[in-house]
Amino acid sequence: MNHSSAGLVIWDVDGTLIPADLRWLRRAIARAYGMAESEVVFPDKKVHGYTDESIAIDTAISSGVDALAAEAGIPAFREAIAAVMQEGQRELAEVQPPYPGAAASMAQLHGRGFIQTVLTGNLRSAAEVKLQVSGLDEFLDLRIGGFGSDARDRFQLPAVVAQRYSAVYGVPLDSARVIVIGDAPNDIACARHAGFRVAVVAHRIGRQELASYEPDLVLDSLDPPAVVAVVSSLVSSGGSAAAC
Repeated sequence: MNHSSAGLVIWDVDGTLIPADLRWLRRAIARAYGMAESEVVFPDKKVHGYTDESIAIDTAISSGVDALAAEAGIPAFREAIAAVMQEGQRELAEVQPPYPGAAASMAQLHGRGFIQTVLTGNLRSAAEVKLQVSGLDEFLDLRIGGFGSDARDRFQLPAVVAQRYSAVYGVPLDSARVIVIGDAPNDIACARHAGFRVAVVAHRIGRQELASYEPDLVLDSLDPPAVVAVVSSLVSSGGSAAAC
């Protein structure tokens, strides 16, 4: 971590900073594979915490598309999701406003000297629109973010963040001073895979279920003082903090 940074906070987007909503993926998949939105069938497994391209392929197959055709449709899906997000900005602002405390938490972390970015399964084109429309991009350094357009396997994205951090800030990323804030089991697994500490917020999954995946901490909400206290504690102690 560079000398002026208190640490690095890596935010998930959907379900953490803003509510999750599958309408954008549904529309993009329908457009990319030439089907009606009513014909789009998401797979039985949970899609939260995965990358958009992997969700698109699994959903296309669940919707009756041949596996080879599902893979071949990914370039069209990339174009479709970018167009869908641009077209839906007004709707996005209405249906996915930031969670209470999200903007204030980011502002307070910035004031404490933390660098902040995102690690998300969203393609970059979608993530940038969501963050801009929600007004959450002010304190994020998206130059070092990890996006679903960088790798289809979410577990490869921490390495993308580390590489970009080093290139931008000129020093290696110290994993002991990195905190991931997410909301899903796959956020926890991804952070652990990279050796990062992780806190999750119980926006859509109960705290008991989240705790069973052994994050460092479970938050009930993005209460700014609590978020700052948790992040500061995890960075300074080098260990787990008590649940809030």
